[in-house]
Formats: sequence, C-alpha cells, structure tokens
Amino acid sequence: MIKLLIVDDSALMRRQLTNVFQVEGDFEIRQARNGREAVEENRAFQPDVVTLDINMPEMDGITALSLLMAERPVPVVMVSSLTEKGALATFEALNLGAIDYLAKPGGTISLSIDTISDELVTKVRAAARARLKAKSARGLAQRLREERAKPAPRPLAVRRGVAGEGLVVIGVSTGGPRTLEDILPLWPADFPWPILVAQHMPGSFTRPFAERMNSLCSLTVVEVDRPMAVEPGTVYIGKGGADMVVGQRAGRLTVLAKPESREFLWHPSVELLGRSVLEHCDPARVVAVMLTGMGYDGADAFAEIKKRGGRTIAESEQSAVVFGMPAELIARGGASLVLHADKIAAQVNVWAGR
Repeated sequence: MIKLLIVDDSALMRRQLTNVFQVEGDFEIRQARNGREAVEENRAFQPDVVTLDINMPEMDGITALSLLMAERPVPVVMVSSLTEKGALATFEALNLGAIDYLAKPGGTISLSIDTISDELVTKVRAAARARLKAKSARGLAQRLREERAKPAPRPLAVRRGVAGEGLVVIGVSTGGPRTLEDILPLWPADFPWPILVAQHMPGSFTRPFAERMNSLCSLTVVEVDRPMAVEPGTVYIGKGGADMVVGQRAGRLTVLAKPESREFLWHPSVELLGRSVLEHCDPARVVAVMLTGMGYDGADAFAEIKKRGGRTIAESEQSAVVFGMPAELIARGGASLVLHADKIAAQVNVWAGR
C-alpha cells in the first residue's frame, strides 16, 4: 500500500482527488485542509507521498513544504492552478524539494479532475519511488564560485572532441527543473554551442521557467515561441503545450515550435526533437543528454544519435530523481557515458573543447 496525504483547502477537490486514488485499490489515504494540518499529518501518518495545493488559508503550500522538508522529507507532487503566477510558485516549490507538479485543469477548484486522473496517478506513483535531492545550504552562487575556481576537469572518457560547430540536446521530465537549475549555470557565457532543452511542462510554465533560468545562468536562456536562428551560447527551452524541432531556413539551423503531435505521448517531445536533429544536423557534432524523468521519451532518437557517431550522456541512477528516461537510453545501448548530474556539465565542456 502507498500511504498518500492529500492537501487542499477545497472539500470538493479533496473528495475528487480521494476518489481518483481510491479506485486504484492500493492507496491508504488521509486528507489535510491546509499547510498546518499537512505538517501535523506528516508527523502522525508518515505518508509515502503528498499531493499539495499552493494557495491555502492558515498556512500556504510553500510554507508547509519548507517545514515538511525540514522535519520529515517526503516526496511531494504540487497540484496547482495553470497560471504564470502559479508557475512561479511551483518553481519555488521544486526548488524547496517537491518532486513534480500537475496543473488543475479548471483552475483553483476543478470540476474536470477526470481529465488529469491518469497522469496524476502516474506522477504520484513515480514520486513514491523517487529519490529526494538534498538542497545545498551554501546556495547556488557559492556553488558556482567553487566550481569555477576548480582546475579544468580531465575527460571522464578519452575521446575525440566534436570538431567545429556542435549542438547540445537535453531531454528531461520529472525532477527536471531543479536538475537543470543545477546543471545549466555551470556552463560559461562563452560556451561555444547552442543548447536545446525539451522539458515536459505545461504551456503557461515555460516562459517563467526560461526567465528564471536566464537570471541564474551566464548563458542566455529563451523560450522557443517562434522560429529562432540557433546561436552559440544560448539555451532554447521548448514551449510547453507544443513540440520543438529544428530545421534549415535560409541556410541556417533554426529552432521552432509546432503544435503537439498526437504520435507522441509527452510534450515538448524529446523523441521528435531528436529525430529532427538527426535529419538536419551531423550526428557526429551532437551531444545528447538524457536527464531525470519517467517514461521512455527520446530514448530511440538519442540511441540513434550515438549509433551515427554522436556522443550521449545518461544521468546516473544515483542522482536521477526518477531513473526512467535515462534507464531506457542505457537499455538501448544508447549511452556513451552514464554520469552523476554533478559531472555532466564538466564532461560536455571537455567535448566542446572548453
């Protein structure tokens, strides 16, 4: 049995969420009406996973989350409204240690919970098995200073660097925002290649996420909401609610958003991005990185990149919040290297000749 604590100030939402999990048959469920009750139930009930609303009376979800993680860390899935304001609060929650998030389809009180019930159950089951990441107390700025003061890293694999222009492609899902926050700031402003990121995320979340990452990174970080010529030293975040692909326009590699393809389960699709890279780029000049996430999105395309001479990295089980997507890449023989998240930026720097 999975012990689940559902936290929401709406009695209707609590009832609807409870119904979703009761029919599964393997959940023991308790409810809390606000953050204060959530903290108390975390002590008494000791749940395996928590679904947590953000906007609640007495104690909001962000405050409650910080107390949960300080007192008895537990996997948490944020269930919040699909707004940009909600997105900013959700990113703060992920920074505090939440595993994943899901947007209520109808806002604060949803009358159409059935439209997300399958995804909600999948995310909660994955969270129950997820690896919690400890947040460094020294802070991101101090960590970056320490990383940049270190001697240049030695290659973890002695291999020929990618000659000339290169491209980094990153696929990521559950646990991704926080993992990207740990990795992207480690690349310097003069990093010579563009970086394309397909992070499974709702449409209203990607612009605030790109803006947040832009404030943390030396590289320029943008959301792909229109055709953009690909430039070195820029990180392109695929727009949520769409797919991101590359193509050639006026002789230049261009990245653009297109409507979600029904052929693929997750969006922005890592698989579709990888296939477009194979079509329009020399695979020998591509580095593909598969980070934390559930499912298999991108595994086939990234394995093909390696087969055609590219370099690929799968995040290790030791650092991945959910070892699904990296494990699928490894199972296909598609990983040149399997690395802890802390080592990925340094290895890509080596391959890029940094």
